[in-house]
Amino acid sequence: MKLIRYCILLISFSSFAQQGGMWIPSLLEGLNESEMTSLGMKMSAKDIYDVNQSSLKDAVPHFNGGCTSEVISPNGLLLTNHHCGYGAIQSHSSLENDYLTDGFWAKNYTEELPNPEMTVTFIVKIEDVTAQVLKNTQKLSSEEEKQAVIKKNISHIVENSPKESWQNNRVRTFYEGNQYMLFVVETFKDVRLVGTPPSSIGKFGSDTDNWVWPRHTGDFALFRIYADKNNRPAEYSENNVPYTPKHFLPISLDGVEEDDFTLVFGYPGTTDEYLPAVAVEQRVNVINPARIGLREVALKEQDKFMRADKEIKIKYASKYARIANYYKKWIGENQGLKKSNAIAIKKQQEADFTKALAQKNLSQTYGHLLPAFEKAYQEFEPYNLAYTYFSEAILRNIELMRNAFQLVQLEQVYQAKGKQSFTDRKENLLERNASFHKDYSPHVDKEVFIKVMQVFAAEMPAEFLPENFKNVNIEKLADDIYSNSALTTSENTQKILKGSPKNVFKKLEKDPAFTLAKSLTQVFYQKVLPTYQEQELAITALQREYMRAILETSTKEDRIFPDANGTLRVTYGKVKGYSPSDAVHYQPVTYLEGVMEKYIPGDYEFDVPEKLIDLYKNKDYGAYAENGKLPVNFIGTNHTTGGNSGSPTIDAEGNLIGLNFDRVWEGTMSDIYYDPSICRNIMVDVRYILFIIDKYANAQHLIKEMKLVHPKKK
Repeated sequence: MKLIRYCILLISFSSFAQQGGMWIPSLLEGLNESEMTSLGMKMSAKDIYDVNQSSLKDAVPHFNGGCTSEVISPNGLLLTNHHCGYGAIQSHSSLENDYLTDGFWAKNYTEELPNPEMTVTFIVKIEDVTAQVLKNTQKLSSEEEKQAVIKKNISHIVENSPKESWQNNRVRTFYEGNQYMLFVVETFKDVRLVGTPPSSIGKFGSDTDNWVWPRHTGDFALFRIYADKNNRPAEYSENNVPYTPKHFLPISLDGVEEDDFTLVFGYPGTTDEYLPAVAVEQRVNVINPARIGLREVALKEQDKFMRADKEIKIKYASKYARIANYYKKWIGENQGLKKSNAIAIKKQQEADFTKALAQKNLSQTYGHLLPAFEKAYQEFEPYNLAYTYFSEAILRNIELMRNAFQLVQLEQVYQAKGKQSFTDRKENLLERNASFHKDYSPHVDKEVFIKVMQVFAAEMPAEFLPENFKNVNIEKLADDIYSNSALTTSENTQKILKGSPKNVFKKLEKDPAFTLAKSLTQVFYQKVLPTYQEQELAITALQREYMRAILETSTKEDRIFPDANGTLRVTYGKVKGYSPSDAVHYQPVTYLEGVMEKYIPGDYEFDVPEKLIDLYKNKDYGAYAENGKLPVNFIGTNHTTGGNSGSPTIDAEGNLIGLNFDRVWEGTMSDIYYDPSICRNIMVDVRYILFIIDKYANAQHLIKEMKLVHPKKK
């Protein structure tokens, strides 16, 4: 196998090249640095990433494994999105102390709230290890054998690469397995909640405004990193002290204008920019509609109860937001892919790719790929659809079924590994049991069950349903399960799990929730999962070969970036408005006036705190206004995705100017196809954040921690 080294970042395949890109920060010197400079950047690549000196990377940790954050003071003060900290905020909330509704602001270190299991992870060093990972795989023809050797090589690298005792090594794959990078990281485990605005600010617009522009959301929250006396990671302890960072971001008070340079630094989760047209067609026409349909009925039921009952609203707020986020994203993704004609464009790219193969005498090597994709995805479709329905219905949207599925897995663990493994898994389930039921309502879940299972029974390919589930009366089934299952309460779940494995499973076999989950799971494991995994592995191998072919047929003028994979990336662009449709043009900045225009007293999504109204009426904006108006959000051309939530938006000189939190609905298809005319990321203007902290929360002690600058007034 020909090894493709990091220099492939500097070449690409012309018909794939587009504005955008998610670039590895250790490899910015050269083309990327020149492009950023041409856009107005005044920093160097080493200011962004440097192993030997402090740099921007040292201020941008991965937040709790799913979002991004940034250090904004010498005392470890951490900024991220309100929605990234939502679960922690909810966990500290109750009817007596409703921080979701009222907000929370610690007045000093002792009032800051610990969050068990929350982590932030810093990148210390990035190193290319492709040759070591792919060693001894070149002559292997079996995909299973290749993956086994790669896994062994990665384990050796992780265990033997240099690091400090408090650090960890990780290896991640890029370009579909054509490149591998080693990351040396530091993970801090004592992260405390410092401040959060009420949801009427931090989640203003809620689901109606999610993924859309114009936006008026103060989507931020403050945490603090704590370390031991040596400034190293440590488990939570009252003896820990605020972390002293290698670098923290100064904050610009000068604001943004159209065409200002913007750099977004963060941990984008997953993109699929190089999927073939047939895969995109399947997602648009089959998989996304299935996901959307199931989540739509589940969300409708949850929303009905949340609007009627404040206690249910608190219990389900975080869960609802999590499910609704991608539900709406998939709708926008489908609309964007159709509007931008992405499938036709990808087919044209593939025609150009075929010509390029012929020009480079590579048709014999790679000419089989596109026909192979067509055949593979045709065979994959029914299994992909069945996998989607099972995971959405059983594992995501019906909470009781998810719990029952975990008990089915418990039985499988016992049968495969014996009593000790059973005991260990059971103890883990019991630990999670109380916290799960704290935010669970059987009454709500029953109605979700009915609606979701009606869709599941009707739409799941019939060959993948148990015989006793065909033509079933879902409402009667729900009555039986939610009236008689022990799994609907914490106490009864604990009782049913007491005793020897034999006694536990004897009791479970009489539980209607368990028996339903078991029958559905058995069919899924027997008829769906093995073929799904086999075909997915074959498609993965094809995709890796396709990626290598794209790289080999690229020209020096082109730009190919690796798909997002949860690792630290740089994306750069400009503040820019856009025109989503005929006769419509959006300006790039919104103001507090827009909040008041949307204000609906008492509304679930558009209520506004009285104090914010008073500040608006009095124009009491402090140092944060611009020509008498208070900026709230702005948009740019940065190529972002899930995981970039909480990413810092940095100006040309390395100062914080905004906080990334969303994308525009018309451009959510950028995970698959980036169209620079309509793809925009949405950011909170940092001056709105400072205004809320200072004027709304009266938390001036936090402002004093920060370094506020005026770079445009030099």
